[in-house]
Amino acid sequence: MKKIIAFAGSNNSTSINHALVSYLASTIENCDVTVLRLTDYPLPIYGQDIEDNEGFPSALLSLVELIKQADGVMISVNEHNGSISAFFKNIIDWLSRVDGRYLSSAKVMLLSTSEGARGGQTALGYLTDFYTRKKVDIISSIPFPSFSENFDLKDGKITNQQQAKIMQEAVALLIASL
Repeated sequence: MKKIIAFAGSNNSTSINHALVSYLASTIENCDVTVLRLTDYPLPIYGQDIEDNEGFPSALLSLVELIKQADGVMISVNEHNGSISAFFKNIIDWLSRVDGRYLSSAKVMLLSTSEGARGGQTALGYLTDFYTRKKVDIISSIPFPSFSENFDLKDGKITNQQQAKIMQEAVALLIASL
């Protein structure tokens, strides 16, 4: 059975990006799907001195192993001041140090959402460009605009039928690529 890992690049306990990626992960059938919270893998702010003196944190080694075992990875990136969050940048920095090719064997679906009409497109663009340069096999890169207008947090699902169709087509594309 194919394995898919899903997570948001947010450390917010009420993250809308986590809500979106969790919902999409819940729609996947016939795959072993695991939704992670990156806050379960605490890492200090990356620094060469920490790496040199203390090595790689055990939480990092656990996280990278989970990612490397996945056939597919769904990432929903949050946007802070027109970029990815410092929290997620730190995770990426650590992952790239322990294994620069941590996504090399996976098909990747990138997402973002925000309350605005652009749906976190700037952060999504940054992440898409970054992973493209790293030669990651990105299957889709899709913003989800105006989160509160298009997603019901109480029911945990997309309410806008057009947006639901776009997201389900992207999920289907990911599954077909595995």
